[in-house]
Amino acid sequence: MTENVRFNNLLETTMIELTSAFSAHMDPDIALGHITTAAVDLVDGIDYADVMLIEGGSYRSVAPTAQVVTDLDHAQMRLQQGPCLEAATSDSIVRAPDLRKDSRWPAFADAALEQGVHSVLSFQLYTHRTGTGALNLLGKRPHALDIQSEATLAMLATQAAITLIAARKEVQFESALASRDVIGQAKGIIMERFKLDATRAFALITKLSQDGNIPVRRIAQQVVDSLTAAETNGARRVNDHR
Repeated sequence: MTENVRFNNLLETTMIELTSAFSAHMDPDIALGHITTAAVDLVDGIDYADVMLIEGGSYRSVAPTAQVVTDLDHAQMRLQQGPCLEAATSDSIVRAPDLRKDSRWPAFADAALEQGVHSVLSFQLYTHRTGTGALNLLGKRPHALDIQSEATLAMLATQAAITLIAARKEVQFESALASRDVIGQAKGIIMERFKLDATRAFALITKLSQDGNIPVRRIAQQVVDSLTAAETNGARRVNDHR
């Protein structure tokens, strides 16, 4: 079996495993761990990998294959410069094939070279209003990647992006379900208390939301909380009179 055939078989097996993990609704951090491990295992020239996630000014190194990746993520956030940070926040792909000759991030390059890292390739995974992310691939050797290697890593980056987007949509869906439940409870309370039908109860919640410029879910939660507090106080008064 030739080296190319062996590599293609390994790549096909890896992608099937990653797709199976995704379809099984695996925890996103674990799924990303399979991807970063696959990057190191599949591609000669990639020695370390992780996913950097930035939310609300803070960051998280997810599924690092070695401590050095987390350390260099920390250095980039502290220095506010580096290829991984640039990919996460602005460019779709950032290539740094030889940090010894790269003048874009001098302080980061010094930190990376001190750790024995000579090359970096970063793929932006997503960017939206509240956060960004990048798949970061680090090598001990400069100029270690060819076109086929980068294409393989691009496929893994796509899989990582799908994993993160799906996880975010699942959180949004669960939040929407929770909001629906709270609004339903609030409607029931208002219908009981004020003898209104469901349509008028929801219209009242909507009016309170508009008048106070407060989200409907928060108004609904306040209604539910007020009932809970009233029930607690009532139970306390009953106990006090016993």
